[in-house]
Amino acid sequence: MIANIDLSWLQTICLGVVEGFTEFLPVSSTGHLTILESAFGLSVDDPDVTAFTAIIQVGAVLATLVYLRADFVRIGLAFLRGVRSPPARLEADFRFAIAVLIGCIPIGIIGLAFKDAIETTLRSLWFVGGALIAWSFVMLYADRRASQHRNEGDVTWQDTLVIGAVQCIALVPGVSRAGATMSAGLMRGIDRVSVTRLSFFLSVPVLGAAGALQIVTEHDRISNGVGWSATLVATAISFVVAYFSVAALLRFVARHDYTAFIGYRLVLGASVLAMVAAGVLSAT
Repeated sequence: MIANIDLSWLQTICLGVVEGFTEFLPVSSTGHLTILESAFGLSVDDPDVTAFTAIIQVGAVLATLVYLRADFVRIGLAFLRGVRSPPARLEADFRFAIAVLIGCIPIGIIGLAFKDAIETTLRSLWFVGGALIAWSFVMLYADRRASQHRNEGDVTWQDTLVIGAVQCIALVPGVSRAGATMSAGLMRGIDRVSVTRLSFFLSVPVLGAAGALQIVTEHDRISNGVGWSATLVATAISFVVAYFSVAALLRFVARHDYTAFIGYRLVLGASVLAMVAAGVLSAT
């Protein structure tokens, strides 16, 4: 049995704020949470800590559903019409819904197949710092060569299948799910705003399923570890912060490229590696 972890309310609030703020930015929310958890003295590969990290992401998922509720309702209804009526399958919204579902398949398969490694070995801050730096160069390449000649209406299942496959790399904390999907989308010629919105749509089934799985399988570990009070409070805080983060990110990418994010990732990654090497932070 895991001993109860003394997670203060200030630490709980900090974790919720960081999750909500970073979830949809291409800077890796899991990487940030892992760094912060290590700084708080938590063992980042303990089952209850990895479950806590996944569950509080559900708050950000709910914020996306609320903020883009009109889009989700429209696309959801189109999907239901298409299921019942073959002619309705010609609608653009039905095709988009299918494309999003197809885009979620790769990470679902890989995530389950390598669940143990993802929750233990890859949670090391050596991997987090290295991934923050390495994926920055992928983002830089994608950002600089982006043609952005396609919009959301042009997205096909082939696009989302490629993006979904690349998204699997984000199972390594530090890569960033948003950073992976945005980079892949840009390289497919999709404009920044559309690929950012697509990243939101892909996040709902992926993060929602991951959080639900942890709730079901790690319920007792949470109870005996971090605790459900801290988990629920951090989830609620991540919801509030993520709601405003979504709006801010859409406004930002409409007028800017990813240079600021890339620079931040490089500095953070180098700092994490330096602190782990110096013994300031524990790798696990």
